[in-house]
Amino acid sequence: MRKHLFNEAANPWKEVEQDVVTEITPSYSLIVWNDEVNTFEWVIETLIKICGHTTEQAEQCAMFIHSKGKYAVKKGEYEKLKTMCDGITNRGIGATIE
Repeated sequence: MRKHLFNEAANPWKEVEQDVVTEITPSYSLIVWNDEVNTFEWVIETLIKICGHTTEQAEQCAMFIHSKGKYAVKKGEYEKLKTMCDGITNRGIGATIE
């Protein structure tokens, strides 16, 4: 993408071209799924430990998971979310990355 700037110091009327680099990083969502096995307390504890949520964030996520059947608890780069997803599933909670 080219961006046109005016170099006022040299000549206020002279147009200067400058390359602008932009990068779009794909964003993924870490989805946690509701089930009939895990307790609210276990899901909350997991979100705090694995995802770094505050207690309040984890409680809100747990309510959304329970009421909607699933919830995106974190967004970000795939590799970071993959580590969290593995940690959650290792604790017996269903999680996927979308």
